[in-house]
Amino acid sequence: MILAAGLGTRMLPLTANTPKPLLKAGGRSLIEHHIYNLVEAGVTEIVINHFYLGEQIEQALGDGSAFGVRIAYSPEIERMETAGGIIRALPLLGDESFIVISADIWTQFPFASLRPVDGEQVLARLVMVNNPEHHAGGDFHLDQSGLLIQPPAESDLVRCTYSGISVMHPKLFQGYPEAPLPLRPLLTAAMSRHQLQGQLYTGPWADIGTPARLQELDTALALATLAGQTSGQTRTTY
Repeated sequence: MILAAGLGTRMLPLTANTPKPLLKAGGRSLIEHHIYNLVEAGVTEIVINHFYLGEQIEQALGDGSAFGVRIAYSPEIERMETAGGIIRALPLLGDESFIVISADIWTQFPFASLRPVDGEQVLARLVMVNNPEHHAGGDFHLDQSGLLIQPPAESDLVRCTYSGISVMHPKLFQGYPEAPLPLRPLLTAAMSRHQLQGQLYTGPWADIGTPARLQELDTALALATLAGQTSGQTRTTY
């Protein structure tokens, strides 16, 4: 599932008439980067939720056949936030664990390396990254056993940042209504039961939270493409 229902307010004025997932870097929209990477990993079915200017996302991507996948959409009449949006889309996602990706990041994470979670001992596994400058405090501590921990504020435990990529099981959302709901309380509850795992990724990743970061990514991808053409390589790196 690709989460694409954000308002994109931090990206104004670029998002005044365009939903954030359709903003382009390196000649492709942010959401297209995800789709191509998922296809490369063998994914064949994708669910996308949307809210702000969502009809543009459906028009741009269609049924997914142009990418070699099947895309189903979960439009939201009111903004459901992250957990609420996933809960609304659960009928489209099935009974097994599924990949969740935020549309407003860019990465070359190898999605084929992700493994299912069982919904019993583990409800979700989050891909974590080293803390970027704009989020220096991080989110959670990843211990040596792979469990994620919420350290107290005075703790010296090193935190890392949730990348916006995860594998989640429908049971993570069991008992919650279809209503606007953030994801953090669900993760905290799973963490308290030792059912939330993490894995650290140190490869290319960027949180596209401002127009300046989008421009930085666009420039980096253009330079990487040019370097690849010069050396005869075809895969873009950043």
